[in-house]
Amino acid sequence: MNQESCAPVRLAVMGAGLIGKSHIAHIAKSAEADLAAVVDPMPAARELAATYGAAWYPSFAELLAEMRPDGVVVATPNQMHVANGLDCIAAGIPALVEKPLADDVAEAEKLVRAAERAGVPLLTGHHRRHNPLIQRAKEVIEAGHLGRIISVQGTCWFFKPDSYFDPAWRRQKGAGPVFLNLIHDVDLLRYLCGEVVAVQAAESRMLRNNEVEETAVILLHFASGALGTVNVSDAIQAPWSWEFTSGENPAYSHTKETCYNIGGTGGSLSVPYLDLWKHPAKADWWSPLEYERIPVAHQDPLGLQIANFCGVIRGTAKAVVPASEGLKTLKVIEAVKQAATSGALVRLDGRAASA
Repeated sequence: MNQESCAPVRLAVMGAGLIGKSHIAHIAKSAEADLAAVVDPMPAARELAATYGAAWYPSFAELLAEMRPDGVVVATPNQMHVANGLDCIAAGIPALVEKPLADDVAEAEKLVRAAERAGVPLLTGHHRRHNPLIQRAKEVIEAGHLGRIISVQGTCWFFKPDSYFDPAWRRQKGAGPVFLNLIHDVDLLRYLCGEVVAVQAAESRMLRNNEVEETAVILLHFASGALGTVNVSDAIQAPWSWEFTSGENPAYSHTKETCYNIGGTGGSLSVPYLDLWKHPAKADWWSPLEYERIPVAHQDPLGLQIANFCGVIRGTAKAVVPASEGLKTLKVIEAVKQAATSGALVRLDGRAASA
């Protein structure tokens, strides 16, 4: 774009639901961006746009008939992400598409390839990567403080009340905690520990007996040779999940526990508190361990995500989470579902498990 780097980037938000409202609020208070328009056919969206002094359009086509924003945040329901993203690409407008990119890998690949062919920046909304906690953890790992990573543990436990399942879609295929919640955790573990090449998994529906899983236990095989276990459930009263431990979202209580442990030959790191544990002298299980808490400055990752999107549009920054990364994470999640159904190890390269 030819816009001066100091000028606010004009963004439109497509979809004014829960996450759309969050994006709208963050754009409105950002020094990097201006909220140009809200695109959503519902009357409530028109009222919301008016409260922010933004234009309102019932459709993307009607938006383009009157204005051309510098970028679009796509926060529509999951099943609309691909169509909406393709519309942005066809118009040559950079887009930040909420996670997941699509309901399945084939559609997500279609979207990513279209953006690549058109040369249009396409990002995905795995906002947790923007959290300074995660950025600092990655720095610690890449600096070699853990040595060679051997194993990873992740816990994603919380309790969704019966009322959560009143809408029928939340009891149906694709709406369980693997797709809706664990996808964030898998994305962070990929980011911190490298690519996942194979998975094994088991699921349970023992409490509610809905079509969707309520608990899943996953074994991740990393390209480095490291192994990881991740346990997710929306039927457990517990303090160990990113939502509860990170303090990222004030809507959740802050338990000050940990949700990930990353272990290597040179030390271990707990997340989100970034406690680095190691033997001060020779590594030996008979000798005491010491730890230091790695300092980090806390910032709102959703705000940082908008700032990064603006930088990408201006051409002054690289995408922290390009759509290709969202596609890779979705491939792991799809493999988890396949492994849970088949009971077999599923390789992400498509080869047979015995190969």
